[in-house]
Amino acid sequence: MKSSKRNAWLGAIAIAVIFILSFISAPTTKIYIGSSYSRAADGYGAWYAYMQQQGTTIQRWQKPLEKLETEKKPATLLRVMSYLREPDLLPDEQEWLDKGNDLIILGVRSRVSQSDFQTLQTSAVGEVKIATRRRYQKAKQDKILLGDRFGAVVWQDTRKQGKVIFSTTPYLAANAYQDDLNNFKYLASLITQNGNLLFIDEYIHGYKDADVKETEGQGNLINYLAQTPLLALLVQAVILLLVLIWSQNRRFGQPKALETPVIDNSEAYIQALAGVLQKAESSDFVVEMLGKEEQLQLQKALGLGSVPLEHQTLLDFWVEKTGKNAAELYTVLKLPARKRRVSQRDLFNWLAKWRTLREF
Repeated sequence: MKSSKRNAWLGAIAIAVIFILSFISAPTTKIYIGSSYSRAADGYGAWYAYMQQQGTTIQRWQKPLEKLETEKKPATLLRVMSYLREPDLLPDEQEWLDKGNDLIILGVRSRVSQSDFQTLQTSAVGEVKIATRRRYQKAKQDKILLGDRFGAVVWQDTRKQGKVIFSTTPYLAANAYQDDLNNFKYLASLITQNGNLLFIDEYIHGYKDADVKETEGQGNLINYLAQTPLLALLVQAVILLLVLIWSQNRRFGQPKALETPVIDNSEAYIQALAGVLQKAESSDFVVEMLGKEEQLQLQKALGLGSVPLEHQTLLDFWVEKTGKNAAELYTVLKLPARKRRVSQRDLFNWLAKWRTLREF
């Protein structure tokens, strides 16, 4: 297989593999931070298992919040954020509270205080370990559920039909606190204090029920691509792939044969010889050849033919023909006889003098 053809196939295979991997992984992307499915240090898998061991029923909710209907029985929804959000409620959250339900949001942005990063906060279930300097300082004292002199770590806000509990840390009962059972107990006490139905939001972490995926166009790969710029990118990649395979990395159009350059043997010989003389730093041969040619040109200008004459004969004809002193001509004639290296500058000056002499 030719090298160009092999490279075209390798490039095509590489592009195909990259796109296949992207398409397979993109629709199933999950955010594991704060998820009850995660066993990582920042996940909540251990706390969810703890709640089951305690006999507490808590359902993983994998649909949009507006689809959560509890048949007129109040419920409490736990949202563990994968990022720090503002304490303002979203429209669907406000609607959830208006129905008389409760909401717990772990991971609210607040200012960094002067407190220690690692602190033990006193609660009804014992000391709760907190690893953050963030404190919410606008909470009223009677609304603070967990905090110190720097501000609130956990606080509640009662609304007309329900209440919402905020926490400055999203890791209140994360897997990292499995050895600190009070953290698990404290979050359990917050979510079970009213005897409501319990839900933990997994939809915000990318987990979706099959009917939700179908509704959102994620039931299959084609529907997913149709709603993303990847579809246009896939079409372009397929076209490029076909072009590479078909053309085998060659240009379109009629092939043009390369023209073989005509080699001038005389010029090639002169250039090769010049290169050798330059490396050898030898200029006497060049001076000799140029001197003979310049002398012939001067003889032609004097009407003396093209046969080289003796220097003295030429000097005599020069004086007779031009009436000038023979010293200047003698100077340029004797240079080749010196047999020494001539600098480039002296060579150019010497040729200039020959040109001046021919213009007598």
